[in-house]
Amino acid sequence: MGFEDFESIFGEAKPEWANESRRFLFHFDAIDPSRLRIRVTDFHSSTWEAVRSVEQLEDMRDTVGIGGSWFEFVDYVIASIKSEDVKLVLEENAKSDGAAHAKLVAQKSKGMPLISFSLAKLANSAASEAMMNLSLELFKSYKNMQNLFIKEQECSDRLAKALSAEQGKNESMQGQLELSSRRQKLQKTNTSDKTHIFASLVSSDTFNGLQNSPGITLFGQGKGKGSPVAGY
Repeated sequence: MGFEDFESIFGEAKPEWANESRRFLFHFDAIDPSRLRIRVTDFHSSTWEAVRSVEQLEDMRDTVGIGGSWFEFVDYVIASIKSEDVKLVLEENAKSDGAAHAKLVAQKSKGMPLISFSLAKLANSAASEAMMNLSLELFKSYKNMQNLFIKEQECSDRLAKALSAEQGKNESMQGQLELSSRRQKLQKTNTSDKTHIFASLVSSDTFNGLQNSPGITLFGQGKGKGSPVAGY
């Protein structure tokens, strides 16, 4: 039970504070298998952070009231973070300008339990380092997605070429089949014509042979109608 396979998550948190118009980016990542880190920043003057252990998240699960296994709870947290309803609730400090406290609140969907993380404000070098690390992680995530896209594009191109080659083979085979079919039809036609011509020649030769044979009288060639076809 832990965060061994946890993948970094980036997103935008909508600030809920009348005096805040800047946009905030948040980042969830696993420091190690037992700790989850949350950072939120506007890359200007407000940077926040929280670290939660597995034990603290177990307590959160009991408080929120989400049943099921640990992995089901983590899946619910991830789904909530990736939803469109992630808010940064800022609490104004009466003694100074800006917010003194903040909470990142996420909800998987309306009517579902809220996931809330209280954040501590970072200042000076800690804030600068957090912004730098978040920027580097964001760039790393972008490069990973870019490389994945390139690999998928190359795979798609190879599949398209293979499909095109198969289509070419199929078209060639179809053309050969059609040519063979036309040849067979032509051969049948030629054979039929030759048979007809041969039959005509045989019939003509037979008729001429019978006509010229002595002692054979063909019908219609006797002295009178009704003469026998042949007689000896």
